[in-house]
Amino acid sequence: MPKHTTSFTELLVERQEHILIVTLNRPDVHNAISHHDIIQELVAVAKLANEDTSIRVMLITGAGKSFCAGGNVKDMLNKSDMFAGDTCQIETGYKNGIQRIPLAFWNIEIPVIAAVNGAAVGAGCDLAMMCDIRIASSKARFAESFVKLGIIPGDGGAWFLPRVIGAAKAAQMALTGETIDSFKALEWGMVSEVCAPEDLLNSALEMAQSIAANPPLAVRQTKKLLRQSADLALPEMLDLCAKTQAKLHQTDDHLEAVKALFEKRQGSYSGK
Repeated sequence: MPKHTTSFTELLVERQEHILIVTLNRPDVHNAISHHDIIQELVAVAKLANEDTSIRVMLITGAGKSFCAGGNVKDMLNKSDMFAGDTCQIETGYKNGIQRIPLAFWNIEIPVIAAVNGAAVGAGCDLAMMCDIRIASSKARFAESFVKLGIIPGDGGAWFLPRVIGAAKAAQMALTGETIDSFKALEWGMVSEVCAPEDLLNSALEMAQSIAANPPLAVRQTKKLLRQSADLALPEMLDLCAKTQAKLHQTDDHLEAVKALFEKRQGSYSGK
């Protein structure tokens, strides 16, 4: 059974063996993430994912009908919360507020799976793009909708989205602000699979379990290499691979994995 973590209020945080399950838990505002408290908790849960080495995979989803509505539009209308103040104050609000989320998520060392249960709009779409893998409900929909409100992706969406679906499709989404459904998202490579709403969490958990069953040091290093490959030339990348591989060959988990292969059993890994 999942074990609840009680130090969060804006998020529901649970443990299921080596998997950390995070649910955005503000369904009354469609899980908007522009409020100070939920920003703090998302940064905190990213820190938890890195510091607790028994956690091997993180899964994030939304409570209620939406995955995440991004910024709270009512706060924009009322010029309150992070949208209050003059130009300098709002700039500082972004830097000290919602922009902490992409930095925190980019630095998560374990794989992160988004189980997109409903609308992922604006910064909510970007939050999904910050994850390594996305699985969508057939009811999910995605919109890089900032331009519809006369603003830009202030949380780094213009950096994340092209890396997931390519420059042309990212431009189409960002410049039109139009919504795509889960099947178009699958066609574009935005999500790995689409499933029935009632099957979403189980499908995401099955993927998380298949990752968590692997040697955790190798999983973390593989994610790191996938991230670094975008910024390195091939010779530098191969050099880094050689250094990383040499270290992994000395681990207990590597020896256990080889033994398990020969003995036709599941490996038991310690992260050493």
